[in-house]
Amino acid sequence: MRLCTAAPPPPFPQSGSGFASSAMFSRRDRPGSVRTVLLVALVVSLGAAAELRVRVRLSDGHIAEETLEADGEQDSVTLEFKQGDGTLITFLADFKQEVKLFRALILGEPERGQNQYQALCFITRLNSNEIIPSESMARLRQKNPHAIRSAEERRTEDQLAMNVAVNLSRAWQLSAHVHNMCAEAREAIYTREVDAKHWLDKGVEGSVFEILPQEEDVPDLQTCATSRDMWQACSCRYSLRLEWYPCLLKYCRSRDGVSKGSPYKCGIKSCSKGYRFQYYVPHRHLCLWDEET
Repeated sequence: MRLCTAAPPPPFPQSGSGFASSAMFSRRDRPGSVRTVLLVALVVSLGAAAELRVRVRLSDGHIAEETLEADGEQDSVTLEFKQGDGTLITFLADFKQEVKLFRALILGEPERGQNQYQALCFITRLNSNEIIPSESMARLRQKNPHAIRSAEERRTEDQLAMNVAVNLSRAWQLSAHVHNMCAEAREAIYTREVDAKHWLDKGVEGSVFEILPQEEDVPDLQTCATSRDMWQACSCRYSLRLEWYPCLLKYCRSRDGVSKGSPYKCGIKSCSKGYRFQYYVPHRHLCLWDEET
């Protein structure tokens, strides 16, 4: 993906990933490695929300349409897509509060006593260089919306022990987005103890968090994958992957004959990253997807 500055644009470099920001995008998805570069005028103001739809190939081979929305006023980025099994995944980066949220709406199995769908919500701290800023995301455009994108970098999967429950009614202290994102999860909102301690140090009230039972508290706690009792407490696992998202900005130097040209934004780098969450559930039937294989 590439990006450049507005008129007059400097020459495009020879490498890139298929998109442009700040005023344009390029793409390299044609047969025979033929690359097409195009220039698209910036039409979105920084203060307004901007939406981009990208087709990506998921790990299971299915093609999904990701919706990426940047809100300059809220300083946030949202990514949403539907998995091959029908699960709706939503990721939100709140740059103001340095918080990221994951929500999964998992289709239920009524024949096994489940509701139409089950909602999960995971909240952790947002680190630098995880995703490009909202103002840069708002400028992204693509020439060929039918192209199927693949990430340039496959980042290491994060293993996250979500051993703290979050009180929805008090969670606005973490981010103004938590209520809208996690209202359907309500009793299934989780974070890590290390993140909870960080927020407590920043003045968040202790009533926001509740420590879940630990392995030392429940010595015979099994994983839900090995448990056979539907009403037994167990340790549940849930995995998801953000298959394609703009993770870094690329900078180039202008080729105007000057030995040290000024750097300018000339593209983005796309990444893929997986997350595996592990957390306590009071009953096995709340974790039916975690089957032993």
